[in-house]
Amino acid sequence: MSENGAQEDRSAFEGRLDAAMKRTGEGFSAAGRPLVDGAVTRGRRRTVLRRSAVVTGSAMALAVIGLGGSFVTGGGGGGGGGSQGGGDGAAVGSQSTKVAGGDKGASESPNSAQEVTRVLEGLLPEGEVTRPKIPVTRGTGDKKELRAPFASVVYDDGHGKAAVSVGLSRQDPEAPPNEDDLSCPDKNLTPFEACSAKTLEDGSHLVLFQGWEYPDRRVETKRWYADLLTPEGYRITVSEWNAAAEKDAPVSRPTPPLSPEQLTALVRSEAWNPVAASLPAPVEQPLEQPIPQGQSGEEILAELTEQLPARLTVKDSGKQEGEYAYVVVDDGRGRSFVQINVQQGMSGVEGDLFGPDAEVLPDGTKVATRKDAGEKGGAGVKMWSADTMRPDGFRVVISAFNTGNQNEAASREDPALSIAELKKIATSGVWLR
Repeated sequence: MSENGAQEDRSAFEGRLDAAMKRTGEGFSAAGRPLVDGAVTRGRRRTVLRRSAVVTGSAMALAVIGLGGSFVTGGGGGGGGGSQGGGDGAAVGSQSTKVAGGDKGASESPNSAQEVTRVLEGLLPEGEVTRPKIPVTRGTGDKKELRAPFASVVYDDGHGKAAVSVGLSRQDPEAPPNEDDLSCPDKNLTPFEACSAKTLEDGSHLVLFQGWEYPDRRVETKRWYADLLTPEGYRITVSEWNAAAEKDAPVSRPTPPLSPEQLTALVRSEAWNPVAASLPAPVEQPLEQPIPQGQSGEEILAELTEQLPARLTVKDSGKQEGEYAYVVVDDGRGRSFVQINVQQGMSGVEGDLFGPDAEVLPDGTKVATRKDAGEKGGAGVKMWSADTMRPDGFRVVISAFNTGNQNEAASREDPALSIAELKKIATSGVWLR
């Protein structure tokens, strides 16, 4: 890779990390879960309002941030490269204790990039540990601004190189948790091989995830992580891949090196105590602009279901906290994924979404319909959409697909709803109730 290319990759990475860490401090309003596709995504990307966004699969901006979890503790950390434990089956750490004070023996600041990397390296089982050519370590000791500790290394246990990352953060323990952060992602939106979410004996939350870097599996890069959140608000996430980098690196082994048990032991290690204890108290970040209060995901889902043609049977459904919901329907000819976004204050992107050929209804509502290819990589997937915006900037956009999961291949010839039916739902007065 050229020096300019490496610098661009580093800048892009740091941008994603900064955005992810900011969301972390604000309470993890994302999983993160999925942004809707096509016209929905394009509209949201262009809006000038600060919106609570959820990302698919990666959904998460970085696996370092992950879903909900907790900070318990276990074995101690060493220095230098991979150390404790045996080969593939070696567990990392064992005991569980409370978050403790600083490490007086460490030469670096507890939350410096060097110290976070040292702890991560010391907790890995025996093997070769190297640091990426482009540094991806970050601590909160930076003079320019406080940043949540993060580090990444390349680990090889003799069966192939693998990227391993860790990120720590702190959030207000008194603030109500985002339930999405404490649970596994919706499998219709973020496919995975296995996932579990549980509450530990001390009240901490742990999520163990085994999935892919790309939900559509356009490459077979796997991403596994353990994510913990303590009652005190400390959060630690360890992520690993079966490649030497999160993205743009060839698969080097069948699976990531650490088992779910090893990931759990690693995030519970007491070696993280000094880093966690040194994190500054979370500061509430004011929104740059007020966010219009819209309908909840539950309301949107109920209203969408109410308007579906009688011939359709709902096989599955899901929602986000606000603005978005989906259903998987079947008319006897195969499953079809249908998603909808209901957004307020979208006048700023009207010119991007509706051209001069857009239909204008008597009440001033603009309507644009499209038939596109699916955007998530499933073979032969079609996406039919109806996008509407009322004069006050109130937007309803609905899309239907000829598959029950956008990440998978088409399972029927066309979507289960016609363009006319999608338009009828999007322009319905039910959304104005």
